[in-house]
Amino acid sequence: MEHPENNKEYKGLQVNEGVKSQPSVNPYRQPRKKKPELSAAEYVEGIRKGDISILGRAVTLVESVADKHQALAQEVIEKCLPYSGNSRRIGITGVPGAGKSTSIDVFGLHVLRQGGKLAVLAIDPSSERTSGSILGDKTRMEKLSLHPEAFIRPSPSAGSLGGVARKTRETIVLCEAAGYDNIFVETVGVGQSETAVHSMVDFFLLIQLAGTGDELQGIKRGIMEMADGIVINKADGDNIDRANLAAAQFRNALHLFPPTPSKWVPEVVTYSGYYELNIDKVWDMIDRYFKYVKETGYFERKRNEQAKYWMFETINEQLRADFYRRPEIRALLEQKEIRVLNNEQSSFTAAHDVLDQYFRMLRAE
Repeated sequence: MEHPENNKEYKGLQVNEGVKSQPSVNPYRQPRKKKPELSAAEYVEGIRKGDISILGRAVTLVESVADKHQALAQEVIEKCLPYSGNSRRIGITGVPGAGKSTSIDVFGLHVLRQGGKLAVLAIDPSSERTSGSILGDKTRMEKLSLHPEAFIRPSPSAGSLGGVARKTRETIVLCEAAGYDNIFVETVGVGQSETAVHSMVDFFLLIQLAGTGDELQGIKRGIMEMADGIVINKADGDNIDRANLAAAQFRNALHLFPPTPSKWVPEVVTYSGYYELNIDKVWDMIDRYFKYVKETGYFERKRNEQAKYWMFETINEQLRADFYRRPEIRALLEQKEIRVLNNEQSSFTAAHDVLDQYFRMLRAE
């Protein structure tokens, strides 16, 4: 387009044409080749060989909500079950900012120096509005993410902690079949996810901070009762005395709780994840726990109880999904919701009517 400013009457002024706009799509970019679909046997073979790529694809398969993917994922899990169960499963939780990811980084390196392989399964919180997740745990595990014997997999909670917990439980089976003999499960933080994670691990580690006010009010009592060990992070520099004081407070508080099902007395240890101080003491505590529960037989009993728990949890989840998936039920729910909001029917009788309709549909099938 000719610019009027380039007319001869405008002396000393010149406007260039500029650069033509480039296409938004890179013409030199080659289309990505679609990976060939694998059979269940090929997935299992790759997992058993320790192929990280195939293991990652299998975990993605487990996390998928597509029916065809779920059917294949369950077949893979069934075939991997005989090779699972040979790891130490450790759940790690703590208040936000307690240094969970940094601690996992140094704990993991300590474990790997002793030999073996490590898988870290981190449940990442999702946005309630967009359902998006940052999935940035790898960036906070700088050393571990580069280690060839470590597998780090963040999973979005996607608003359903129960669902992601079941998928994490299935991912543990895949990782164990791939030869990972240490599994860390990092939780979202202090909240309802702890109960689900506690039901899939052997040892539950609570990371706490000192110098943040009333330490005993900084954590829910229910979480402390689940903990098999409590560690006070950032016990370094000027914070050592505060960390020791917090440890003494926690030890006193633990005496007021009822005995744990394993009869193990939870220990309290101070350490520094950033400066890697007393990491060996934390791991010595965990070693003593595993030796104790295996000698008493509690280890096997707990694993059996967990397997039974997840069977019933899966039944509940499938029933709930089937209930809300039916268009007739969704339409009836909308009608009942209006009646309840208009005070024409109570919440309880409305629910009873919807459930009656659901059970009639099941009988008709």
